[in-house]
Amino acid sequence: MKWITRERPKIDRIACPWLILRFIDPHAQFYFVPYEEVITQARELEATPFDIPEAEFTHFEDRCTFDYFLQKYQLKDPALHLMAPIVRGADTDDHSIASQAAGLWAISAGLAYNITNDEELLEKGLLIYDALYSWARHLSKEKHTQSPTEKLFLQVFNSYLKGKSGATTKMPAWASELKEIIQDQIDTNLSLSLKEIAQGLDIHPTYVSREFSKYFQNLSFGEYIRKLRIEKASDLLENTPHSLAEIAYLTGFSDQSHFSRIFKKHTGKSPAEYRKNLPKK
Repeated sequence: MKWITRERPKIDRIACPWLILRFIDPHAQFYFVPYEEVITQARELEATPFDIPEAEFTHFEDRCTFDYFLQKYQLKDPALHLMAPIVRGADTDDHSIASQAAGLWAISAGLAYNITNDEELLEKGLLIYDALYSWARHLSKEKHTQSPTEKLFLQVFNSYLKGKSGATTKMPAWASELKEIIQDQIDTNLSLSLKEIAQGLDIHPTYVSREFSKYFQNLSFGEYIRKLRIEKASDLLENTPHSLAEIAYLTGFSDQSHFSRIFKKHTGKSPAEYRKNLPKK
């Protein structure tokens, strides 16, 4: 089958050929021509036009041409329907539809900027959508980075939420275990994120924060981790020759200035003053 559309494709006019080739017609041919020539050349080439207002295969309602192909050919693959809002958001400039839409737009725009030949652009673009499909089918729940500490943290919280019917004032087993895990990981930079924890639990961050503070010295998650960072920093200042910048990194602060400001707020002394006033060994 032959298909024809406007020249200089970026989103929909790459995504739709990919969809056709991978799920509808692996032998399909595509032509990219100036907009004003699409209908004329469609007749001459006996090709089906797409992604232009005059065509059947085009935007409809608030959806894009990729959505129409899914509906027209009744494609039920869940991965394709996970991809659809990403393509739609990138193609319609509404990146609120899917968080990945902005990235797809940026990559597609850059690819079109670098490659001026539309056939070559399609060839390279197919690789992008192959990768996006693999992500949607196999990797959509994966995170790029997640430290062992975070995984343990989530595991403990998940076990608690699934196994407990209500909270008590006495420290439960999950909280005791969690405290041990955090203490065991004190030699890391303690870069735990409440937002990521809440996402892993599929609950609102305020709930995690509220439950956490009940069993950790009436401190919020952030306050408790900050307290541990200050304690760790004090130990490093006392017992290692590390520079202040190195200690800032090892204790999870964004930079030396941030470290110094928070340390002084909690101890009344800057890190340099604290180290200078240590008893001679």
